[in-house]
Amino acid sequence: MRTDELITLLSRDAPSQAGRRFAPLLLGAGVVGAAVSLAVLIAWLGMRPMHEAMRSGSFWMKAAYTTLLAASGLFVTTRLARPGGRAGAALWIAALAIAWLATMAGMETMHTPAAGLPRLWLGQTWRVCPLRIVALSLPVLAAALIALRRMAPTQPALAGAMAGLFAGAVGATVYGLYCRETAAAFVVVWYSLGIAACAALGAAIGARALRW
Repeated sequence: MRTDELITLLSRDAPSQAGRRFAPLLLGAGVVGAAVSLAVLIAWLGMRPMHEAMRSGSFWMKAAYTTLLAASGLFVTTRLARPGGRAGAALWIAALAIAWLATMAGMETMHTPAAGLPRLWLGQTWRVCPLRIVALSLPVLAAALIALRRMAPTQPALAGAMAGLFAGAVGATVYGLYCRETAAAFVVVWYSLGIAACAALGAAIGARALRW
């Protein structure tokens, strides 16, 4: 029997509810990983005062963006966990989130004098922001990949990448509890870069760790 025939057979015989059962498992792994990431954040960088942060529109902008990306990663990873699973339309959530924030960044740019553009796009923490997001994403990525090993993805690199998208977005959400950068232009570049790096890391690990 050829490999593609075996995959088709496994996909046909896989329980239709397998993906639905895996979603709570992956979400639980994300919650556990996020708790570890939060503990690391508090010990490493600390948190900004929440009563101050929650009155800021930029705080909710960043939280909405990273939550949408995390939701997209969660849904796609759940679909890819089964044999023969496909990404489906859930990736449009991430695409629309990026388009929304890029539009906001464009509007900010048009209303900012030329002298203020470096500050708008680079903020004060562009050198460290992506690295911090990746670092805070690692506990979530590890938990997500462990959960994925209980399933049977037939596209291990892609499944790992989507787990990395989920983990990176969760890590970025945790980082937002500390970060004081306010510009959508900053977030759409440097937050996205950190999340993309985590997705690339997930793909590299997943290609080996999720192979079966």
